[in-house]
Amino acid sequence: MARASRTQEVVERVLDAIIDGTIATGAALPPEGVLAEELEVSRLTLREAVRLLQAQGVIVQVPGRRHRVAPVAQWTGLEAVVRHARSAGERERSSLELLEVRMMIETGAAQLAAVRRSDRDVDAMRREIDRMRAAHARTDVAGFVEADLEFHEAVLRAANNRILVAALLPLTAMLADTRSETSAVSDIREHAIAEHESVAAAIESGDPVAARDAMASHMEQTRGDLVEYVHGRR
Repeated sequence: MARASRTQEVVERVLDAIIDGTIATGAALPPEGVLAEELEVSRLTLREAVRLLQAQGVIVQVPGRRHRVAPVAQWTGLEAVVRHARSAGERERSSLELLEVRMMIETGAAQLAAVRRSDRDVDAMRREIDRMRAAHARTDVAGFVEADLEFHEAVLRAANNRILVAALLPLTAMLADTRSETSAVSDIREHAIAEHESVAAAIESGDPVAARDAMASHMEQTRGDLVEYVHGRR
């Protein structure tokens, strides 16, 4: 296994140990040698993983002492915060919170895309809608979700703002599992196709207000479907 992927695996395992209470928040990490042996990794790989967790605010360095686990309220890494929320029995809340953030960002992205999009950008959006339609027809949920994600990436690319892309793509990826749940429902797939059509048409028209409103409508549709079809079943 490549070192980068191995390190990420260790990050996830340590994070899971913190979340499930095996390593308590506020407590010191086990000695490096002990933890590396438990995880069956080299000390170098463990150090790299710890550095990544430090960057997310999960682990803090205490001068002259072992690293400690920070309180959850001090965590700054989006992946870590969402992982904790979903594992702490707040999956529904975290899904809705992520959706709220997406709404704030993606409506602005659609607005920019309407002004900056190229014909190639519009073609990319249309292509993903066609893929969504084809996946829906054969009840290919995974294919539908993939095309859905690619559509939103196409909108981001059309907005032509690198910081926007860097901010939103991690959020989009984190909602993939929720999308898999919602997209398993045929009615939701039909709703989504219609909403994506409206977004693409508004962006193609070059009307930033219409594009913003179409994306807001899509986000509201997504929220409504999530609450009714997914959260309502639990």
